[in-house]
Amino acid sequence: MPLHKDDPKSVGGYKLVDRLGAGGMGIVYRGRSRSGREVAVKVVHAQHAEDRVFRARFRQEIDAVRKVSGAFTAPVVDADPEAVRPWMATQYVPGRSLADRIRERGALRDTELRQLALGLVEALRDIHRAGVVHRDLKPANVLLAEDGPRVIDFGISRAAENHNTLTETGQMIGTPPFMSPEQFTDARTVGSASDVFSLGALLVFSATGRGPFDADSPYLTAFRVVHEAPVLDGVAQPLRATLERCLAKEAADRPELDQLAKEFADVLPEPHPGDPATVALRADAPRPAEETHAGAGPAATTKSGHGRRIRRPLLAATVTVGVLALGLLGCLQFGPGFPDTPRAADPSPSAASRWATVPTGWQSWQTTLYETAPRGEAKALGESSGAPGDTTCRRYEDAVYCAGNNVLPVRLDGRTGKTVWRSSIASADFATRLNDFTLLGVRDGAVIVRQAVYPDGAGNSRVSVVALDADSGEQLWARKVNDTSVDLVVSGDLVLTTDAGGRLVTARDPRTGADRWTVQMPADNYCMFPTAGSGLYAHCFPGDETRAAEVLELNRADGSVVRRLKTPYTSGLLGVVDGRLAFVIGGTTGPARPEDLKFGKILLTDPDTGAGTTTKLSKTYEGSVTLAADTLWITGADGQVTAASPLTGKQLWQTRTGAEGSGQPTYDARTRTLYLVSTSGRVAALDARVGTLLWETGAHAEQLASGDVIKSQVLPYGGALIAGTPDGTVFSLDPAHPGAPG
Repeated sequence: MPLHKDDPKSVGGYKLVDRLGAGGMGIVYRGRSRSGREVAVKVVHAQHAEDRVFRARFRQEIDAVRKVSGAFTAPVVDADPEAVRPWMATQYVPGRSLADRIRERGALRDTELRQLALGLVEALRDIHRAGVVHRDLKPANVLLAEDGPRVIDFGISRAAENHNTLTETGQMIGTPPFMSPEQFTDARTVGSASDVFSLGALLVFSATGRGPFDADSPYLTAFRVVHEAPVLDGVAQPLRATLERCLAKEAADRPELDQLAKEFADVLPEPHPGDPATVALRADAPRPAEETHAGAGPAATTKSGHGRRIRRPLLAATVTVGVLALGLLGCLQFGPGFPDTPRAADPSPSAASRWATVPTGWQSWQTTLYETAPRGEAKALGESSGAPGDTTCRRYEDAVYCAGNNVLPVRLDGRTGKTVWRSSIASADFATRLNDFTLLGVRDGAVIVRQAVYPDGAGNSRVSVVALDADSGEQLWARKVNDTSVDLVVSGDLVLTTDAGGRLVTARDPRTGADRWTVQMPADNYCMFPTAGSGLYAHCFPGDETRAAEVLELNRADGSVVRRLKTPYTSGLLGVVDGRLAFVIGGTTGPARPEDLKFGKILLTDPDTGAGTTTKLSKTYEGSVTLAADTLWITGADGQVTAASPLTGKQLWQTRTGAEGSGQPTYDARTRTLYLVSTSGRVAALDARVGTLLWETGAHAEQLASGDVIKSQVLPYGGALIAGTPDGTVFSLDPAHPGAPG
């Protein structure tokens, strides 16, 4: 919003650019420092500046934010609670509130609810560990970042150890539908269990679109919170039982956060996996005066090519509109209406550190997949095996799992790089056979591997899907498959395998291998299962290249076909943008795989109607492409990196790096950083907004792999990065000190 004529031009040396929001306690502006750094500046209203209690509360807010800064709030950059009009400046970063999400699209689905519930439990756990009680957990104070929820606005929080709270003046502080009974009856007794009550009310609202104590006035709402049972219509068991305990009238009867984490994990289905962004960009990186790339513009809706307006869904490939770095004070004095808090920003590392903190006990390291293992098979290769190559790795919790061509599956310690175990799943005469191991994914403590055995070193293979225990490396289950016509994948909490004929696809439990459902793929087709938001899609290509390809959207619960869409034969599904499925259209024959292709068009298809529009890119590109934050990130064989818009076709920026032959780039959604690693192990980091090369390392590979190899991606690990090369070299570095020796 533009500045008003009576707004100040600057505050504390920060030039005010525009308004971000206003409420009963003050106004939040977007400001800019002399160096060009953007901040959110909260300035209290003049009438509150004379209030001694209010000033004390404002100091309390600053202290509370500083206690948890770097975890779940934007860091405080500057503040002056003693100014004529007290103010506070925090880092400005983009995000979107839960209140906006539900207002625009209704209640959350089960998988979205799981991510929200578990994320909020983790957030509250860290907040309470910092000695802070939030006391105003509500939808407007929860930011839905691409890698999970963020809790913001500590305007009425208090230090848990300080029982002489400012609420003893008799003011009721909070938002009635989400306040605990003790906040109404005796604010001096409010503790961490109060946040658990608010969490329960918030999750009921998220699951149904209604609060458990909704009423026509805040007075009646307060009465219901204190005296009546919650209304949980629409919340199914067993989640309902857990939320009932969260909403217990007595604080002592509510569950602890650790117990809630276990219960939510058990009762809510898991979402589609995605690589969470964890590594932070330098806090002082400049922003251009006007952004035309992903994240620019305030629109929450956009007009599709076929003439109707589509709401942007909250998916991994969807950019959120810019909002506040910290909400206004959430103080409610009972009266007409429920004042809301403006949206707040994604947390980031403190300005002092400039980078996210690496995991405890981590140190930079480099190793190979051929180190002797203390458990399981000692050696990686048989004595008669060929040259190493085509190794791939995945990170899961605090470990890295890798496998490859004649490289047995292995677990490395993510903190030190030490080999933990090596699997013994190969046959006894492994040394005389060619074994190809492909790591499909890690889920529910199970490492899923495709094993292809070539008895004579060539010719027909025998293929199996094998699950290994992530802790021990022992085999959990195995199934023989025929994957000549179907790609084997791990999708969310499902392992997709095939029967002996290759047409029946069975979804299995990752841990037990138990069947969940089976679906038949179209005859004489080759089907792939690409990742696209939270949906499950089969992209099938007929043997006759003159016919169109077909996308089957499958129900994750039972495998039934929800809908069918036609696509060009040379298309490849990249993800979701603007509420539509985005397909890259290759310039050659055959299915377009995003790992390595030549393309010049993007097809955007409405998943409900099948109507599509084609975006012609400004030029033809060749290389690997990733879709994230409504942007195409393209890496060429020569190390050139390009950002382009799939909506307009416009090239946003292009930068040359030394990371030749890299795989698909890794996008850090939280800080908008792009990482890529070459086949030689050279890692580059770029500012995704403008393409500035932040840093680049030297090569890490022990030897260069030749021929057509599987290209690696950078794996975020807390504040650290992990990468590998086709020759089996694996290493980890700190982006704050990328040149430090391993």
